[in-house]
Amino acid sequence: MSPRKSPCLFSLLLTLLTRLLPQTEARSFVVDWEHDRFLLDGAPFRYVSGSLHYFRVPRVLWADRLFKMQLSGLNAVQLYVPWNYHEPQPGVYNFNGSRDLIAFLNEAAAANLLVILRPGPYICAEWEMGGLPSWLLQKPKIHLRTSDPDFLAAVDSWFEVLLPKIYPFLYHNGGNIISIQVENEYGSYKACDVSYMRHLAGLFRALLGNKILLFTTDGPEGLKCGSLKGLYTTVDFGPADNMTKIFTQLRKYEPRGPLVNSEYYTGWLDYWGHNHSTRSILSVTKGLEDMLKLGASVNMYMFHGGTNFGYWNGADEKGRFLPITTSYDYDAPISEAGDPTPKFFALRNVISKFQEIPLGPLPPPSLKMALGPFTLYLDGDLLDFLDLLCPQGPIHSVLPMTFEAVKQDHGFMLYRTYLSYTVFEPTPFWVPNNGVHDRAYVMVEGVFQGVLERNMKHKLFLMGKIGSRLDILLENMGRLSFGSNHSDFKGLLEPPILGQSVLTQWMMFPLKVDNLVKLWFPLQLPKREQHTAPSGPTFYSTTFPIVGSVGDSFLYLPGWTKGQVWINGFNLGRYWTQQGPQQTLYVPRPLLFPKGAMNKITLLELENVPVQPQIQFLDKPILNSTLYSTYIYSLSDTQTAYEPMKLSGH
Repeated sequence: MSPRKSPCLFSLLLTLLTRLLPQTEARSFVVDWEHDRFLLDGAPFRYVSGSLHYFRVPRVLWADRLFKMQLSGLNAVQLYVPWNYHEPQPGVYNFNGSRDLIAFLNEAAAANLLVILRPGPYICAEWEMGGLPSWLLQKPKIHLRTSDPDFLAAVDSWFEVLLPKIYPFLYHNGGNIISIQVENEYGSYKACDVSYMRHLAGLFRALLGNKILLFTTDGPEGLKCGSLKGLYTTVDFGPADNMTKIFTQLRKYEPRGPLVNSEYYTGWLDYWGHNHSTRSILSVTKGLEDMLKLGASVNMYMFHGGTNFGYWNGADEKGRFLPITTSYDYDAPISEAGDPTPKFFALRNVISKFQEIPLGPLPPPSLKMALGPFTLYLDGDLLDFLDLLCPQGPIHSVLPMTFEAVKQDHGFMLYRTYLSYTVFEPTPFWVPNNGVHDRAYVMVEGVFQGVLERNMKHKLFLMGKIGSRLDILLENMGRLSFGSNHSDFKGLLEPPILGQSVLTQWMMFPLKVDNLVKLWFPLQLPKREQHTAPSGPTFYSTTFPIVGSVGDSFLYLPGWTKGQVWINGFNLGRYWTQQGPQQTLYVPRPLLFPKGAMNKITLLELENVPVQPQIQFLDKPILNSTLYSTYIYSLSDTQTAYEPMKLSGH
């Protein structure tokens, strides 16, 4: 990695770059303090924006989603930049494929949409660790989102790469970025470190100059710690909140200038085991119209939600650990599959009362297809492939080590030890201090014994002879993205206890499951006799053709319990059929091979395989079916030709 450059040097480079940029007519986006409005190129302006996350949408579908947003009457798109998506290891940067932020900015410009950029460093977004890279936790005592020198050094290095990239796209430089958020809802974080916020504001100014509008956004309760002099203060709230009361509160921190709701909630996120969240069309449209009547600028969060492919979902902590579903449909105006919903048309009608909307018909919903059912066949137990899953071999330690300590960012890690004495009768096996982060699949001599789960199931009863192999497969279900937002280490945080004995002498196998599935993808593996339930962690797969036209679809896994699924080597995400509410996984059309080619689906089922190990593809999603009672906590298409879908790194 090249030596870090100081912000002062970047300021000099910024000045030089400004002089070298093509000279355009004066462009500006500023606050008109006297008349409580924005001015765009000197003319009164109000943005009606919607959120879309490029990292939740396949690159080949960006243009389609942005085009539909523009047809709804929006004049801007708001987007986060997740740090961990672009810097997977310190000093290693990835802006290729679906991580090509510059390509997305260009697509937004082609759709005639201005951009409101939210680069963090923390973004929340219900994304893994709120966008912060997990390698920060390799320094266990680091204090995230504070003036901790270790955290600031990492932040500075990241922004010294990111911000110069987007500098040419600032509106006054001829681009489409009209404003940039500093941090994200910082008032909701416990630290309330003003020095940290001042450092960020100074860094943004040093790297971006003084012309770009910098802003903050917070819920009404977070304005005190989240706002900062010199940054424009905005607020966020939803249809059920008291608009008049909240905007009045906002005026205490930003007495003049336009009113701005930076996150007006069109729907809400889903947690595994809870009901699917919705917001009524009437409440959403009424709230938008009321704000537009006041002359406010509004961003609707989300306008298109997308999907948490791979392992990228975040989690909350509200009385217990709450991982977020693979679907990020959000009950948004544009569905997870990219189709305009009735909410879309109702919002379009409201927007048309205040500004011109594009003429012409909207494209029809994308083609959907149903296939199957297809029978899956056993490839083998996960333990059978340990040498391929962890070719470098295990890491040895007296006590178990966390994911972060062995540099395992996502997915799974296997912990192994051997019993030092015979356990003749069922004996309690547990991990103290809620030390399972997040789910543990326990096996003795390869036989599945059950599950331990963070905040939920804390104890199993085991037996075994001296020398018996004890394997614990640990699943990282997604690091906290909101809530207490402390450092969310993964794995076994404490040594397990069997009876009265602390178990020691561990081997840790960081598993590269995606690498193995990609290796398998072109191969036809010999099939084995199916397990009898419960199976424990096992791989199943099959191949299938598509006879007719290829369309979007929704993978349905009836009877399967919980696991991960890949299609044609691509990590589609997590399923948890037993918990719900999500029962289907969105399968974008570009992921599937057309007529004449075989498609392959691979499942890693973690618990129980159904008697009939079948899957099928539906032409409609099922997002609202919670099948089992759960713990209740209380609180006092534009693409016409086939093109292979590439989402690098999933």
